[in-house]
Amino acid sequence: MSKKPSTVVVAGWLMMVGSIVGAEESPGFSGTRAFAHLEAICELGPRPSGSEAMRRQRKLLADHFRALGADVRGQAFQIRDRRSGQPVHIENLIASWHPNRGERILLGAHYDTRPFPDRDPVDPQGRFLGANDGASGVALLMELGRFMPDLEGPGVDFVLFDAEEYVVGPRDPYFLGSTFFARQYAASRRADEGPVYRAGVIVDMVADRDLEIWQEIKSLSWPDTRPIVESIWAVAARKGVQQFVPRPRHEVEDDHVPLRMIGRIPTCDIIDFDYPAWHTTADVPAACAAESLAVVGDVLLDWLREQR
Repeated sequence: MSKKPSTVVVAGWLMMVGSIVGAEESPGFSGTRAFAHLEAICELGPRPSGSEAMRRQRKLLADHFRALGADVRGQAFQIRDRRSGQPVHIENLIASWHPNRGERILLGAHYDTRPFPDRDPVDPQGRFLGANDGASGVALLMELGRFMPDLEGPGVDFVLFDAEEYVVGPRDPYFLGSTFFARQYAASRRADEGPVYRAGVIVDMVADRDLEIWQEIKSLSWPDTRPIVESIWAVAARKGVQQFVPRPRHEVEDDHVPLRMIGRIPTCDIIDFDYPAWHTTADVPAACAAESLAVVGDVLLDWLREQR
């Protein structure tokens, strides 16, 4: 597999997704389509912040969401690599649906991959593809975008965060993209400008073949985010979705923390943290499942449709 796919690869992805769309008549969220997006993203290779593969991914995603009718914009800033001191281009990607609606909901995922599979017992400096830890949340939002033009209620922003884990050494900070976004949002609220987010949801590692999504402890303990967790899990319960486990398990540091603590956006984390391939070379599409993406996407779509 080439690390720098040509336009032939992207064209092949478009043909593949197009054939899937034509073959499936179901109007609901398609795990098959979402999984095809996940595979196409992984075809780009590792996608650490500042890389050529990240640039290609950003263009692919911007084109995809614009084709679905979203208003798409970048939110760029720069950091310095702690190893080389060289500047690194960081850019969040924001796809807005119904941007004229002042009250909004944020759905977020990180779209960078970790530079190395540091937890791999054999090759911790090897090739990290990030099929679940990176591509899964993005792929879910790509499929979910099909339903956003007809969605009533609050406006919705998909925010893809860069540099969630541009981490090489123990002193490197996490969540650079979401921290930057949260600070910008907080400044706009102090100036009484821009959108107002009623709620936020982060989707991360949601394609595990053995999917179990427990309620993340921080999300459940914060008084402003607990109702969001309870309402999402209530949708899952009504639908008989057993993969959403209505009990707390892991306390996770993720993009929801700066969004809530800095931006004051009540944001919960949907994550399957029990993933054996986490931060290893085994985090590849074969460790993921279309059925898992379908489960999470279907629950989130119904939850969004209930928001008024």
